[in-house]
Amino acid sequence: MPRKTLVALLFALVAFPATAEIYRWTDSNGATHFSDTPPVHRQHSRLELTEPVTVPMNENIRQADKVRQSRAAVGRLLTSGSKDRFAAGKQARREASQCEGYRKRLARIQGQLRAGYSNDRGNNLRQKRRELSQLYSQSCILN
Repeated sequence: MPRKTLVALLFALVAFPATAEIYRWTDSNGATHFSDTPPVHRQHSRLELTEPVTVPMNENIRQADKVRQSRAAVGRLLTSGSKDRFAAGKQARREASQCEGYRKRLARIQGQLRAGYSNDRGNNLRQKRRELSQLYSQSCILN
């Protein structure tokens, strides 16, 4: 019987998390100290620590791998050299749509510049116009 009691006591001790009291105090030089024993002749405070939250990551990693594989499969289908007969047409339509979007955004910014603006607003609009013009040139004109 004592052996069963000893085993039960051992399991009970293992089941409870280890807790230690932590004390904080500042010395005469202004340095902050932490210890598991309180200082004898110093004013100190006891810190309350919370249990850390643990999240199992294995499911997140599996999900990320599935997403990565799906994106790679879609990317292979949409490349111009793929065997998908619609990939080239999709790519051309996407590029045309992107170029049209650049043209509309440039026209909107140009209209805002013509309508009048404060100095800072005009600088921001001109900066956006430069960036969009570069994107438009690289994506739509040079290709």
